[in-house]
Amino acid sequence: MRIITWNCNMAFRKKADFILTYKPDILIVPECEHPDKLKFNPDIPEAKDILWFGTNQNKGLGIFSYSNFRFKLLDNHNPELKMIIPIGITGGNYDFTLYAIWANNPKDPDGSYIEQVWKAVLFYDQYLNNKKTMLVGDFNSNTIWDRTHRVGNHSTVVKRLEEKEIYSSYHLFHNQIQGKEQHPTLFMYRHKDKPYHIDYCFASKDLIDKLKSVEVGEYDFS
Repeated sequence: MRIITWNCNMAFRKKADFILTYKPDILIVPECEHPDKLKFNPDIPEAKDILWFGTNQNKGLGIFSYSNFRFKLLDNHNPELKMIIPIGITGGNYDFTLYAIWANNPKDPDGSYIEQVWKAVLFYDQYLNNKKTMLVGDFNSNTIWDRTHRVGNHSTVVKRLEEKEIYSSYHLFHNQIQGKEQHPTLFMYRHKDKPYHIDYCFASKDLIDKLKSVEVGEYDFS
């Protein structure tokens, strides 16, 4: 199983061929347009299942299956937590729960980014356990900004998840420390001198034990 998260910076229909060369089974795409707007070239593989969430038809959260996996929005979904989406995944060797994430809610006075993830961790507390659980996507956060986000900051989220034996796959696989990542996932304004690590895949211990590799793309705006 290969899961990829990629903030496409809008216009996914024009960029899908780039990411699909990596043959994801499940693809999580923040800033993706509504499926009605996804008019692909004929040679682009067709997704077997799609979920999409958002209020802006040009910029939402898309989740795509390019294998036998099927999606079901779980009944416990809290639409006020934008965009953290609990999805039941079936059709593979085992079922699991995926929380697809694009932490972005500018209308929340308590905070629009990591605070959304913190609220979700609290709201879904009874469902977050150490079995078949993943949280994947654009968290828009890093430990380096803990002082800015004093309540429910990045380190608090990481600690709470680790208490439930849910760990960052990147940090375990590459032996990295939160806030000192060697591999950026964002170059602000496409500037190579403004690298940040803000995208994550957290997985429960049973899934972490099956982990084979974790890769992060490199800077290329040519």
